[in-house]
Amino acid sequence: MAKRALIVDDSKSARLSLARTLEKHAIEVDTAESAEQAIEYLWTHRPDAIFMDHNMPGMDGLQAVQAIKNNPRTATIPIMMYTSQEGELYLGQARALGAIGVLPKQIKPADVTKVLYQLNLAVDRRSHDQSSLRPGAEPGGVGDEGAGHAPLAASHATNHGFDSSLSSSALREQLTDLRRAILAGFDGQGDRLLADLRTVLQDQHPSAASAASPPRRPWLPWLLTAVMAGVCVVLEVLFWQQGSRLASLQAQVAATQAVTPDSAGAGQPDAGSGAAPAAAIPATADAGANSGGDPVPTRISLKPIIQTVPYGVEPFSGARLDALRQLFDRLTAQGFQGNVDVRSYSGRFCLVGNANDGYSLAPDDLLYSKCDLVLAARDDPTTAAMRIPVAMADLVGSVRASTRDAIRVQISGGDGSNIAAYPVPSDTLTAGDWNRAASANNRIEIRVR
Repeated sequence: MAKRALIVDDSKSARLSLARTLEKHAIEVDTAESAEQAIEYLWTHRPDAIFMDHNMPGMDGLQAVQAIKNNPRTATIPIMMYTSQEGELYLGQARALGAIGVLPKQIKPADVTKVLYQLNLAVDRRSHDQSSLRPGAEPGGVGDEGAGHAPLAASHATNHGFDSSLSSSALREQLTDLRRAILAGFDGQGDRLLADLRTVLQDQHPSAASAASPPRRPWLPWLLTAVMAGVCVVLEVLFWQQGSRLASLQAQVAATQAVTPDSAGAGQPDAGSGAAPAAAIPATADAGANSGGDPVPTRISLKPIIQTVPYGVEPFSGARLDALRQLFDRLTAQGFQGNVDVRSYSGRFCLVGNANDGYSLAPDDLLYSKCDLVLAARDDPTTAAMRIPVAMADLVGSVRASTRDAIRVQISGGDGSNIAAYPVPSDTLTAGDWNRAASANNRIEIRVR
């Protein structure tokens, strides 16, 4: 079935140029002159991809992308910006809103081919060749992590208390290597059995000169057949046991990594970096194995993950950005589908200074009544405003692109709620006591739905 693309551009020449290029790749093309016309088109049609211009009368391209991605009926349609806009900042903004990337209007054949692969409008043969090399596609594979490796990991868990810092990627590589070694041993054993069987068959079929002589040891083929059948049964039992052990190991890994906010101190401010420990993902469904040894998909559910932000520091930077990146990697590895809501809350700090020289945190021993200004960190023009840095926008865009919108990240400001009550102003209240509550309330919260 032919692929269909929608081109949204107010320029007729730009639409025709891109349409001719796509038609050379056997792609059917529909066009729209504005974002509003494109949204109306999507009520009754579902193209395989959308090429969106940026500068158009009325709704611009980024606003159109946001509207399409916010509609559940059209959220999964891949969108490629087709514009002369350039730069990493624009690319990050487009990805943060849900676009896959940017196709410049000065089209090059290599650019078109790459974009068609990204939008699944052209078949990438390399994907098909490499798919046969995935661990789950090997013969006799047991589960997503492979078979035959559980004894080693289980021994490690017994001797060392099962180190929770063991990464899933390293464990997967080790399991795959051991499984390949076991399969190689099975292949060698099979080759030796076949060689023995071939020798016996040659003994049972001598040359024409001795064809009249009676056959020797006619029971040997049956004996070898029985031995091979026994070996197959033993191997199948071993595979089943390894699958069970691997499932148990995976459950232990999930249990070790399932650090709740109460046990890991996710709600406690960190005196050093202002960031809580990296987010963990507790599984609320069974994490055993099915009859084929494959791990049962888990349902991921998190309490809000709270990470404090020091005064004057951007919320989405440093240790908090690293923690978000680790969370997204773990969600992607577990096949999670849903929303990740990231909200930024601002604490109200006791400050000293003036409008000309700027404001800073008041000394801890200063009386609260001597504060020159009590202001939310987000409203202070001398501190980092609540905005999305390029690094955070790139991270959000790459997550949406790599998971094909299976993971949707939403970033917003908080509603002003506090997790630490501010002290009641009095003649003895100090700026230090007030700012400690403000530091706890100056935070980001991450919710996985």
